[in-house]
Amino acid sequence: MAAGIVSSDHVQNGQADLRFDSGRACLDLLATAHPVERIDSPARLRAWLVGAGLIPEGARLDRVDADCVVAFRELRADLDRLVRDAPEPPAAESPALDAALARLNTFAAAAPPAPRAVRAADGGLVRVLHPDPAGPALLAAVARDAVELLTDPVARSRIRQCEGDNCPLIYLDTSRGRRRRWCSSEVCGNRERVARHRRRTALTRT
Repeated sequence: MAAGIVSSDHVQNGQADLRFDSGRACLDLLATAHPVERIDSPARLRAWLVGAGLIPEGARLDRVDADCVVAFRELRADLDRLVRDAPEPPAAESPALDAALARLNTFAAAAPPAPRAVRAADGGLVRVLHPDPAGPALLAAVARDAVELLTDPVARSRIRQCEGDNCPLIYLDTSRGRRRRWCSSEVCGNRERVARHRRRTALTRT
């Protein structure tokens, strides 16, 4: 599926207004806070986990509860603070950043969900999880992705903020020539093209 495009399966699974076009799961988590809270229930968190590719479709997530929702929001707040400072880390000590980093490392210390390959009805192999993962394992999957991103100088240098008007979303620029400007060409990119067309039309009329 193309970045920023929502398929009918995503709509059916409650992912219609979730974004998965940042290039990393940890950055996709940041997008769930804009423009309104997207992770507002265990069901929505489950939908995000599947959409982000962290959990296979159909996996049991009975242990994702309200406490897990709160924990993911806390992780998201720490990630936002760390990622926005990632391209140019502060030269001086920052107690707030150090505290966020300590919490991130605590989340990352747990073991992430363990995958298994099992036979499907048609005989092919499909990925499932063993056992039904709880909050700490799911948080660890996102936290470890963030640790890998923040400790990779090349990847960290590609972190960008969308240039769209009033858009705070962060993405990883892996485009040729590093010329990507928007979180999504279909969202902010399209808005910019429409605005540019309107400006040209207004100038022509004038």
